[in-house]
Amino acid sequence: MTATLFRSCEAIVTSASDPVLWGQDILIEGGAIKAIGPDLSRQAPEHCTVINAAGMFIYPGLVNTHHHFFQCFVRNRAELDWTRYSVIEWLDRIYPIFSRLNEDCFYHSSVVAMAELIKHGCTTAFDHQYCFPRHAGTRIIDRQFEAAELLGMRFHAGRGGNTLPKSEGSTIPDEMLETTDEFISDCERVIDAYHDASAFSMRQVVVAPCQPVNCYRETFVESVRLARDKGVFLHSHVGEGESPVIAQVHGKRTVEYCEDIGFAGPDTFYAHGWELTRAELQKMAASGTGLSHCPEPVYLVGAEVTDIPAMEALGLRVGLGVDGAASNDNSNLMHCVHSAYMLQCLAASGRQDAVPTPARFLSYATEGGASLLGRPDIGALRPGMAADLFAIDTRKLDYVGTRHDPISLIAKVGIGSVVDLTMINGRVVWANGAFPHLDEAALFHAAEESLHTILPTQTQGGL
Repeated sequence: MTATLFRSCEAIVTSASDPVLWGQDILIEGGAIKAIGPDLSRQAPEHCTVINAAGMFIYPGLVNTHHHFFQCFVRNRAELDWTRYSVIEWLDRIYPIFSRLNEDCFYHSSVVAMAELIKHGCTTAFDHQYCFPRHAGTRIIDRQFEAAELLGMRFHAGRGGNTLPKSEGSTIPDEMLETTDEFISDCERVIDAYHDASAFSMRQVVVAPCQPVNCYRETFVESVRLARDKGVFLHSHVGEGESPVIAQVHGKRTVEYCEDIGFAGPDTFYAHGWELTRAELQKMAASGTGLSHCPEPVYLVGAEVTDIPAMEALGLRVGLGVDGAASNDNSNLMHCVHSAYMLQCLAASGRQDAVPTPARFLSYATEGGASLLGRPDIGALRPGMAADLFAIDTRKLDYVGTRHDPISLIAKVGIGSVVDLTMINGRVVWANGAFPHLDEAALFHAAEESLHTILPTQTQGGL
């Protein structure tokens, strides 16, 4: 059994709600935390890797609860800038691009997204993969698990899908459509092949129809049936500007629509929620339904800043998500912690509830995310929990004047560079600016080559 001792840590943030531990050690055996305390050298087994953690702040690994990995291939493209189009015009331009992606694109974009997440302290990622072009085949989720294994990422795959044709009001090209039976059948396949509900699981599956406006009602009904039968979680986009459309078609807004179907509860979490009313948030809190807040897309596509203070006051379970590169051009959850806090400070005037403390925003990205994914074994650093953590060497000019409060540092000040070390399940997957045992240059060239088979190099604009 492998063992690692982090010796003489400058500070250990066991969770955002617990006191900081100064000058103590962390002992890790296998994939779990064995002990936290002073001078643990005598407890360490004979063959133990010792890491001198002087000057380092140690944090629980961040938990990303909403992403679209495949969108990494449409980053930083001027012709897809949100500010140039209405939402409908923008969707009409971008979905045909998504429909070109092949199986290799989904694999390489997953590598790209997870690598960036890991570099910035994320140890568990949920991806909402709803793009299934017919020519790309049926093994897209399989390739994502392959990428996660390569990088050592703890991965929850959201098997998404779209079933409503554009001719009936959706925004989805026919090439990306599935029938409800096709969608449910492949959900069942990937659950049976990959879902592991045991402690310290590295692979789980979530049933995640894309969103109500792009799916038949039966798709959501059958998703609930399958998820409850298999004991897996449910996810979808809710409160992202679609409620008036759902109300026009179904006579009720999205939260009520989902609740009536049974697409709600402690095993369910939605993404975004920036348009939800306080009454809808109360319904979600009462049912135990959680919400993944994606702060950075609010800059581009949110009609208003998501009311996190109201969610906090109502006791709603909240996590943080990066979202896809179509509405956030990076995969940096660390940056989202800072953005989430600053956005709430900006929108505080005139709101009923106070902005949560900076510590709460770190909590959303750790224990909050773990709660949304149903993972009591991650999100904090305590004996018996998974050894998922990241370390920042604070002996740099960047941190002068900040080191007295490690818990508030990420939300209030922000971390502008990659972390010094990321560990997942007791294994160091990123350290000293490199992925141990991986050739990042080779991964880069493979991803670039895959991208350029689908999209031309952007130099002068245009597709």
